[in-house]
Amino acid sequence: MGTKSRESIYGASVRAAAEQAAEARKAADRLACQAWNARMLGFQGPAQPSPTLGDALNAGYRYLEVRCLGCDTNQTVSLDIVRRPKGTPIHELERYMRCRQCSEVRRYPYKRSHLVALRATKISASDPPSTWWPGER
Repeated sequence: MGTKSRESIYGASVRAAAEQAAEARKAADRLACQAWNARMLGFQGPAQPSPTLGDALNAGYRYLEVRCLGCDTNQTVSLDIVRRPKGTPIHELERYMRCRQCSEVRRYPYKRSHLVALRATKISASDPPSTWWPGER
């Protein structure tokens, strides 16, 4: 005769607690990203403090919208392919953003960009670029 294993006694409650913790982390990451988006769109910054790459990906925000200050175009950057640790804050990516069009015209890497917001989808005709809340400036 044997006794019940700890897995059969405590397994279900441990899995349920882990699932609740994962949902709570996802909700916290989503709220942090929404707060950062509101701060960026409402006040045009400050970018700090910002959520980390891992937080944004966990919350479902797969793209970062960036505006080029040279040609005034908005572009999205996929956060899945960024080659930085997942603990890197989003605001640290601003210094690496280069506009391809302006760089081709000037023939050197043109780095004047401004972070706009985190997005779940790319910019398209059905999902246009974000606008500043108080009106375009």
